[in-house]
Amino acid sequence: MRRCSALLAAAVLAGCATPPAPPRAYVALLENADGSTGRVVYRGPSGTAELRQPREAVALDGPATPFTLSPAQLQRDAGAAMAAQPRPPRVFVLYFDAGNAQMTASSQALLADILADVKSRATADMSIIGHTDTVGGAEQNAALALRRAEQVGQMLKEAIAAAQQVEITSHGETNLLVPTPDETPEPRNRRVEVTVR
Repeated sequence: MRRCSALLAAAVLAGCATPPAPPRAYVALLENADGSTGRVVYRGPSGTAELRQPREAVALDGPATPFTLSPAQLQRDAGAAMAAQPRPPRVFVLYFDAGNAQMTASSQALLADILADVKSRATADMSIIGHTDTVGGAEQNAALALRRAEQVGQMLKEAIAAAQQVEITSHGETNLLVPTPDETPEPRNRRVEVTVR
């Protein structure tokens, strides 16, 4: 009888030690692709909760008390949705010499990476946007930036053929990476940005 009581007590204690199952509907904070985490402020009928840690969650239909999801629970509840997300866009920045459409050698080395990224996606869209620094007139710089973007497009013919949609445009000197006064030669502004998504 004593042994039976001990087993019953152990079973009751084990039942108390099991954490409650997470609610069926909740908001959870996940890590970004780079490992960083933002924050979420949830306001609902039963209060407000601030989520700051990865996998921290709050029930949509219960008390506004944060709890932490186990990796296994998150996988069970949202694994399929997370796996179905498209890959994040990737931006490649190619730099150019002053006043012309000659790409730097280090930027030319990135062309193979761009092609590989396009081919690694089931479907890919590309944007190729040319930029200049502020040396010269606005119209002249718009034309030079477009010439740079079109040249990159020619160098990436194979990637363009594999992409679903490609947009080649010029921002000239209107979208500076490094803000400068007019007539300032800034190498980081002489660029073409290739975004693959």
